[in-house]
Amino acid sequence: MTTYLVDGQRIYAREEGPDNAQVALLIHGWSSSWYALSCLLPVVSRRFACVAVDLPGYGNSPPSPKCVSMADYADLLAKLIRTITDRPVVLIGHSMGGMISIYLALRHPVLVERLVLICPTITGHLSTSINAFVSPFTFLERFSVANHLTAVIEPHILKLTDSLMRPVSFADRTDITEETYKRLRADARRPGQGRVRFDNFHAMRQGDLRGKLRYVESPSLVLWGAEDNTVPLRDAGVVADEWPNADLRIIPKAGHWPQFETPDLMIRYVASYLGLPVISSQLDNGNMPIPVVGQVARFLNHSDVGNGMNLAQRMRLASQCDLYTYEPGSTIAHAHESGSELYIVQEGSVEVWTDPISMSQQLLQAQRLATFLPGQITGELALLDGGRRSANLRAGSEGATVLSLKRERVVALCEDDPPLGTRLIWNVATALALRLRLINWQMEMDRQERENQQTRAEPAEINQSVSNNTPTMSTVSRPTPSL
Repeated sequence: MTTYLVDGQRIYAREEGPDNAQVALLIHGWSSSWYALSCLLPVVSRRFACVAVDLPGYGNSPPSPKCVSMADYADLLAKLIRTITDRPVVLIGHSMGGMISIYLALRHPVLVERLVLICPTITGHLSTSINAFVSPFTFLERFSVANHLTAVIEPHILKLTDSLMRPVSFADRTDITEETYKRLRADARRPGQGRVRFDNFHAMRQGDLRGKLRYVESPSLVLWGAEDNTVPLRDAGVVADEWPNADLRIIPKAGHWPQFETPDLMIRYVASYLGLPVISSQLDNGNMPIPVVGQVARFLNHSDVGNGMNLAQRMRLASQCDLYTYEPGSTIAHAHESGSELYIVQEGSVEVWTDPISMSQQLLQAQRLATFLPGQITGELALLDGGRRSANLRAGSEGATVLSLKRERVVALCEDDPPLGTRLIWNVATALALRLRLINWQMEMDRQERENQQTRAEPAEINQSVSNNTPTMSTVSRPTPSL
């Protein structure tokens, strides 16, 4: 564990990942610790310098000397961010940590690049079950004597508290392991945190985010367990109504802890969103640095494939692309080779050239058929059917920088994000249709031009024919008058 000192407050954190990478700050929720997001560390740390904090009063971090609000937590973490990096960070927040993340994005937007929120507290009003079973104990815990008494009694009534709290926290068909459950339960009942839990329980209510979500500028992914009985799905309804730019997902077979209950699905969603190329639930190796993903996402807004996508969708699509640069005239793809990649021209140009071997014997050299400029796509047929390419693709005279999108990654996107997959395929089909329409128009123009040339040639031929068959004055034979 690493210890940070921010304004006199000690903050403990679990750190993993490359030292010089972009920072991902992981923020746990109420009655929890850094362990709440530990299952995401092996994935996110592949490209991010992960800092999973213990908030003041939780885990190993001592409590703040004063009662804190959600805004206070956000300001403290903003100072922590400035301490550890000079670049915007990615925030991953669970439950109350999600509310703190939103506050941080609202109060310090320059520090936040993206948000991943897991069952975030939005209104601050927890479920009826929590209010009925937990809030009485929370109220008592504000008093040191009652807090101590609760700690003494609880081990003897553990089965009772489990029978009450487990259905509130997890889905009926949850896949959470018993070991993980015991660790989460231990964090929730850690001695000495009663006062903090009480303060934060009411701080969440006072931190109601209704009416504020529309002002969040950072692209955001919001994941919610379909059977969350801690932070109820009515809060997800607020997100749907007031935060249209957020990418909201409801996860089946999950309650308040989808990162532990449905880990494979969570890995696919989070890894894809954060720029970790994925194929199904397996991580793939990509060649695009994280800072470049944001630049590519902005570029895609003006490309054939990015039409109608919001920033969150373009970020997800950009993270699945590979980036390649080619020298002028170099070959990008060969004819007759099986291909499954779509190419998006980012800089320079890509030329399509015929292959003389496959053409008529009369064609002795390759001919250029088309040139594609930045924003345009080529290779869409290979992406769709995985067949052999019918022409060579070459970099233009100024070279080419292209984004490559593999078929298997498109399939994974369609499975993980049907709206994005549908929009992507629709945009590819639209670009292909416009290209075919242009080709048909050009063919029609060529046909009309040939007909016009033939029409103009016919009167000339007739005149020439008349001219050849009509005698001139010098050749007309005149009768000799008789004497």
